[in-house]
Amino acid sequence: MSVHQLLNNKGGAVYSVDETANLREAIEMLNEKNIGVVLVIDKNGHMKGILSERDIIRRALAQETGFRDEPVTKTMTKKVFTVHMGASIDDVMEIMTNSRIRHVPVMDGTTIKGLISIGDVVKRKIADAENEAALLRDYITTG
Repeated sequence: MSVHQLLNNKGGAVYSVDETANLREAIEMLNEKNIGVVLVIDKNGHMKGILSERDIIRRALAQETGFRDEPVTKTMTKKVFTVHMGASIDDVMEIMTNSRIRHVPVMDGTTIKGLISIGDVVKRKIADAENEAALLRDYITTG
């Protein structure tokens, strides 16, 4: 299955904050939406980074107070691994595994098309395995 097909099924909703936002605003969005990551974008809608709960925890450990009022750009991950619409779920899984990340933005050039999470990948892999098992059962029982 391709990333394009997965996004068609799941939807392309992506939550983001402006690069001028402070960390407190981003944390509020993560909490309000019950999500683990937001993209950081500039005024033209281009991705500048990604901010995850993990980034925030690392920042909190490094600086116990005052960091929430600093810009998200100080805490975000600037090197963002992305995939294109034609990538396979296996491609996404490989990036996540090798890079030890849980979210991968989907891009069409510089346009953000969606976001794939580790949960999306696992759900798809389980569905594929269940479908394959059902096909094998049918094959065995029908001879």
